Order: sequence, then C-alpha cells, then structure tokens
Amino acid sequence: MTYPDTYYKRTMSDPAVRPSLKGREECDTVIVGGGLAGLTTALQLARAGRSVIVLEAESVGFGASGRNGGFVGAGYATGSDEIARIAGKDAARKLHLMSIEGMDFVRDTIRDLGIDEAKPIPGIMSVLRYDDAADLKAYADRLRRDYDYELEFLERDRVRSVLKSERYFQALRDGRAFHMHPLNYLRAVAREIERLGGRIFEGSPASSVDLAGPQKRVAAAGGEVSARHVVFTTGGYTDGLLGALKRSFLPIATYVMVSEEAPDMIASAIATTDAIGDNRRAGDYYRVIDGGKRLLWGGRITTRAASTQALVKELRAEMVGTYPQLAGLKTELAWSGLMSYARHLMPQIGQMRDGVWYCTAFGGHGLNTTAIGGKVIAEGILGQSDRYKLFSPFGLVWAGGLAGLAVAQLTYWKLQAQDWWRERAA
Repeated sequence: MTYPDTYYKRTMSDPAVRPSLKGREECDTVIVGGGLAGLTTALQLARAGRSVIVLEAESVGFGASGRNGGFVGAGYATGSDEIARIAGKDAARKLHLMSIEGMDFVRDTIRDLGIDEAKPIPGIMSVLRYDDAADLKAYADRLRRDYDYELEFLERDRVRSVLKSERYFQALRDGRAFHMHPLNYLRAVAREIERLGGRIFEGSPASSVDLAGPQKRVAAAGGEVSARHVVFTTGGYTDGLLGALKRSFLPIATYVMVSEEAPDMIASAIATTDAIGDNRRAGDYYRVIDGGKRLLWGGRITTRAASTQALVKELRAEMVGTYPQLAGLKTELAWSGLMSYARHLMPQIGQMRDGVWYCTAFGGHGLNTTAIGGKVIAEGILGQSDRYKLFSPFGLVWAGGLAGLAVAQLTYWKLQAQDWWRERAA
C-alpha cells in the first residue's frame, strides 16, 4: 500500500513495509486502525507487557493521523463552556487537564524514544482577525487561574512584526505547545511497539467481526485474530464494519498544500517558527517547514468529494489575501484527507460492551487529544483507571447520515459568512 503524494510521504524517514495478516493469530488485544489513537493504545499495552496486534487497512499513518498540520496543543474543537454545559464543570476541568496531558505525552514520547525525525518545534500562535484584546486577555487569565497554564498575550503591533499582514490583530502564544512531522512520529511509535513484542499487519482491512462471548474475533482477507479485547480506532475512512460506529460521525475532507522552496519570500511575510492558526471556526492553519524554506498551509472543509486542485485555488486565494507578498509563491504539493467529526464536536472514546472499545472522531482536535484517547483506553483495558468514562456524555450519537452532511456543510458556510461580517466590521 502507498501513501498519497504528500510532503510527509516525501520526507518519511522510515519506509518499512509490513506484512499482511495471514492465518490465525491470538493476542490479548486487537486494534483496528493504525493511526495515532490505535498506535498509542498499542504502545501503552505493549509497555505493560500485554500481547497486542494492530490491523491497518493501508499503511501505518495512512489516514489523517499521518498527513495533518502537525499541531500539538491543549484543548478541544468544542469550546469549554459547551463542554461544561453538557458534562458539568468538574468533568470539563478534568477533560481540559487531560488534553494538556496528551500534549505532554506526545512530547515525552519523542524525547524518550529519541524521535529526532519528528522535528518538534515549540510554539503555536492563535491569532485574531478582528480587534478584541479584552476577550483574549480574559481567556488567558482564565487558563492561568483555573489550570495554572500560561499563554503569552501579544498586542497587534507585535503580532504584525512577525506576521506581516493587516488581517491580524492580537494573539495568544502557547510556548508549551509545539508542531511536528506527524508521520515520522507514528512510524517511530510503530517500531517501538514491535520492539516490545507487538505485531502490526498492514494491508489488512478488517472484513468482519464477531464480538459475542469472551473471545472476540476480527477477520481480514488473509486470516483472523482472536482476542479478549477489540479496540476500534478508525477515523474518516471507517467502512460499515461496525454500524453503530459508522453512523456516529461524519467523514469531513480537509485540504493542505506545501509551497516550493522560497525562504526569502516566505520570510518577507512570516518571521516566526511558531505554527499559526486563526480564530475562525474552520480557519487557516500554517507553519514554515524545512528550516524556513517552505510553507505548509491548510484549511477549508467539504462534506463531499471535491477536487483538491479546486480547493487549493481557494487556499491560495486565502494565503495571498492574508499575505499579498506571497502572490508569487508556487504550490508544489497538495493533498486532501478525511477526518471524522461527531455531531457534538467531541471525540468519541469509550466501551460499547465488555471487551469492545472505541476511540475515534478526532477531527479538529489535534494530535494531543488523539494521543490521550489512546492512552485512557489502554488504562481501561489494563484496569488502571476509568478515565475514559469522562467522555461518556459525548457518546456514539447518530450523526444524521446524508442529512447530517448537508447540515454540516450549511453550518460551515454560515460560519464563514459570520466570520466575513465580523472581520469586515473590524
């Protein structure tokens, strides 16, 4: 199996190809999906001495986990007030602390395993596209007070000294957050799982499951795995293997492009190594890569198949509208991928029945949340904690099918219009 032609594929440090499942295998836990959630679960179980098998339909990191923006920071796609409304204030606080823990987990794993090829770079800046210093300061004060978490407030002139655009106003900089090469991170985690005795089979899409009884069975074209526990960690590429899971989230496409090498032109617009995200609901995110030689720029979402090249034109228009000095910057690579979004815009993490677990719907949440999801599922399997239950208010709610996709697209367009009016007023 091969990866889509992305920047991450071209700079992948470990090209290892793993065998497909052949014959019958047994283990303590079988994990369906070789992305960040599945590999984190497998890593923690292997570290605890449990036998684990990962079944991946394509290649390790093939989906959104291996070709996203590479941002690792605290928080969720859903606002903290909405989380507290649904789950309660105490649970909302614990969930936010868990997202910080997920960020630290990824950083610690890079350090402990010496994953230099992940190339972590500190700093993520969240910028406003309208003038609202008071609200931004209040948010930073609340994080400092409630979580002892420091964010640096940047006034407009300071923001524009490093992001040379009239589109931006104030910003918050998170020096504890970072960005990285996600595919290289995943490939290194996969190697560690195997070093600890875990097994990973690529090109092995699960074709059927039998979840009744104490021993679960997952079949693929070439064989079958029997295990006490099954964990489903598939995302936007989930098929109909498990109907309750497939119906619970929407596959949403997002788009990324990478520029040609043009360090001087890029530096004329962006004079920081921080990753950047704006405050719009589905706004731009970008970062300089290759030591400032290239620019990775992502954004836009669609709820149905769309031409990547057509969407790249929109991304380029947004980039040039933000930075007119980048009008001559050519796009060298572009790709799209599917993420999974639940209707409540929170990850779906929990237990369907005894021995059957799910950990998915991480669209918009970042790598930190995906990692902590895998970690708490492993804790549940090991009997170390029941922290996964904090996500129970955000369960496998029906996402609405085709009607849900239509509503999601209309909502996105509505939010775009609101963003446009708000920026126009600024």
